[in-house]
Amino acid sequence: MTPNVQDVVLAIDNGTQSVRALLIDPQGNILAKSRVPIEAYFSRQPGWAEQEPEYFWESLCRACQQLWQQTDIPKAAVKGVTITTQRGTVVNLDDQGRPLRPAMVWLDQRRTEGVKPVGGLWGLAFRLVGMSRTVAYVQAEAEANWIYAHQPEIWERTAKYLLLSGYLTYRLTGRYVDSVGCQVGYIPFDYKRQRWALARDWKWQALPVRLEQLPELVPPTGVLGEITPAASEATGIPAGLPLIAAAADKACEVLGSGCLEPHIGCLSYGTTATINTIHRRYIEVIPLIPPYPAAVPGAYSLEIQIYRGFWMVSWFKNEFGLREILLAEELDVEPEALFDELVEQAPPGSMGLVLQPYWSPGVRMPGPEAKGAIIGFTDVHTRAHLYRAILEGLAYALRDGKSRSERRSRVPVTELRVSGGGSQSDAALQVTADVFGLPTARPHTYETSGLGAAIDAAVGLGLHSDFATATREMTRIGRMFEPDPATHAIYNELYEQVYRRMYRQLQPLYEKLSAIAERQKSG
Repeated sequence: MTPNVQDVVLAIDNGTQSVRALLIDPQGNILAKSRVPIEAYFSRQPGWAEQEPEYFWESLCRACQQLWQQTDIPKAAVKGVTITTQRGTVVNLDDQGRPLRPAMVWLDQRRTEGVKPVGGLWGLAFRLVGMSRTVAYVQAEAEANWIYAHQPEIWERTAKYLLLSGYLTYRLTGRYVDSVGCQVGYIPFDYKRQRWALARDWKWQALPVRLEQLPELVPPTGVLGEITPAASEATGIPAGLPLIAAAADKACEVLGSGCLEPHIGCLSYGTTATINTIHRRYIEVIPLIPPYPAAVPGAYSLEIQIYRGFWMVSWFKNEFGLREILLAEELDVEPEALFDELVEQAPPGSMGLVLQPYWSPGVRMPGPEAKGAIIGFTDVHTRAHLYRAILEGLAYALRDGKSRSERRSRVPVTELRVSGGGSQSDAALQVTADVFGLPTARPHTYETSGLGAAIDAAVGLGLHSDFATATREMTRIGRMFEPDPATHAIYNELYEQVYRRMYRQLQPLYEKLSAIAERQKSG
């Protein structure tokens, strides 16, 4: 029997681990879903992370075709399409729209040393305010600078330099256009005015990118184009349907978690752990590090990142969790349930074991010299203590990010939502509630990124009149975790007296370790 469905949005979510195609109604219900796992990247040299652009497109097509096979919902019910993708993955196209090289995935770690510093008045200004090192870091990290320096023939033929969102939009609509909300990366974007930087902006000096290489920009809820007949044949999406601009996956997670107001913090427990709040004012939590575009037009997403945040959880499971993985297969349960039991075997505070999760360097705080650290080991500690300390350390780091955002915005965060893979762990969410001392909620769906994109589409298509209405109708709490006062007191003492002092105390040692490592590389 065909379901009586009148208005549905097709949301496509191209994450790091999979591509998901979702049919979502105006009440935020996921009516149908398909998931195609993808290889995040291949690596031809240590530290490189690349993937073929065509592979991303083929995976998207496969997810859509699989979706139509799994549902009886008529395609006529689909009123529009929207897309959200991983951030910072870049694609070089020639003048015929063909990829010139594999996409550089956001996990790529190569750097370009010796880039010409930003000069003139900008260079002087950066020296005066002590930001020259930050600008140099940005230049070294920028994918465009590496391609320009090491593959000049590729850069010379690059007619369009797109983020993954822009590339998939091109494949769907035939147009070089992208959402303002997707512009997160080392590109000449004016994050305050949410447009390409003006000609006098320092970013044009720092990067080799030219304006004509970049796509047209459309704000979230705007129309990017229509599905072409060729894209329709490849995906099964009806030709002529409007493609509605959404935002990057993290921004969509925030919106899909119901965090429309600045007093609600959204934690993302994914490969990169983040804390985000949406604001209408432009606020730099860390000087020269801008807030990203929100999934709401004209708004900003204040974000603090813990790069490779929940990667440490995966590392622990791979290195120390074989027992739980095998037992889960035997009991036919998810391994996460057994890892939650492991957390309960250690008391809050992990018997004095404190972890600092700076596994990969940052730009300012932590700086590029940062390393991860675990202190307080004694003979009483087991792998249960270590696993709990990992969860606690991530929560400490994100609480520190919350404090920084509050100081700059002057808006206190009074409640939390948690999305991402780690949000499915009850133990992780209870630890989070206890570390922050705040009520912490899991949204009603795991697919918060796709849901956030669908909210953009619902507003853009007129299925809801505004974001307040759409968020109220399409998001809701799945389960709430309340902090335990006694446990919070333990965590508060460890956070204030130990964790907050760790980076400052260890920074000189990190500097020395970095210097020794650099000598070993060059030697």
